[in-house]
Amino acid sequence: MREANTTDCGPKLGMRRGWVEYSRSTDEPPSVAVAKALAQFEGCSPTSMETPLYEFIDPDALDALFATRPDETSRDPGEVRFATETATVVIRLEMVRVFERVSC
Repeated sequence: MREANTTDCGPKLGMRRGWVEYSRSTDEPPSVAVAKALAQFEGCSPTSMETPLYEFIDPDALDALFATRPDETSRDPGEVRFATETATVVIRLEMVRVFERVSC
């Protein structure tokens, strides 16, 4: 996992902001990689996140989007994006990036 361009939001929030990049291993489901990346971004463990991943995206559907086809061929490269209250998440086959969500 690579963390870059982060700043401390202050002692009250206790979170780090900026962005986090998580490199996913080939045998790791995308939903697990997203949970780990979001937890790193929020500064907590995946099991102690305030809002479960399924409140934002269907983990089974996400895994299916990146799974090998039934004929064992790879899917075309692509990405999935979604937002949480605090972050924008970008998922690609090999990595997950979590960016601070900016409100205007």
